[in-house]
Amino acid sequence: MSYPLIKPFKFLHKQQIEDKAVDILAQMDKTSKYGVKWPLDASRVAEFLGLDVVWDNIPDDEEGKIAARILPVEKLIEINDSITELRGGFAESTIAHEIGHWVLHIDPIAVTKYLQLSHKGLVIKVEPLLCRNDLILQGIEWQAQYFASCLLMPGFKLEQSCRGKELSQWRHLYAIADELGVTISNLIHRLKDTGWIYNVTSDKRIELISEANLYG
Repeated sequence: MSYPLIKPFKFLHKQQIEDKAVDILAQMDKTSKYGVKWPLDASRVAEFLGLDVVWDNIPDDEEGKIAARILPVEKLIEINDSITELRGGFAESTIAHEIGHWVLHIDPIAVTKYLQLSHKGLVIKVEPLLCRNDLILQGIEWQAQYFASCLLMPGFKLEQSCRGKELSQWRHLYAIADELGVTISNLIHRLKDTGWIYNVTSDKRIELISEANLYG
């Protein structure tokens, strides 16, 4: 017998996802222990939500490598230590992505019911939520990645970090990425999504929208 702990897929607007990320940051900032500091330590966000994060060797399955997984009952995020590209600048994004799955896709009511049934002696199989390294960002994977972007680079902080910077200058973009603790590619994607960067050309020239429209 298996027990589903993942919510059925539901379309979410970008603003709904960002609101959830910003709400968690606001809740953290109300505490003395978890006050928000930048660059954001995604592991502290996980701890605030009652989740443990471990780096471990996750064996391949029949579909290949597993970048990370969530064990819902154990409230555990496992990151595959054997995938070296998940280290460094991608570590925060990887953890934040898994937090996105926890917030958006794990059903807390179902987890509670599972625990109640297991305490009664029922043996129930629970499948982990798996993430691959070669993700096609659609469905719940896109939602989790967008959540991660909003958590690490919320609009209010992104605006603050970008003020006084020339977004057409790579040195300024790298300075912003360093301040936020994200990779330059994650920052570029976020700035393009906000509409502050229009395009990056093949010769690495950055095209901006009208300066008058920057920051809202």
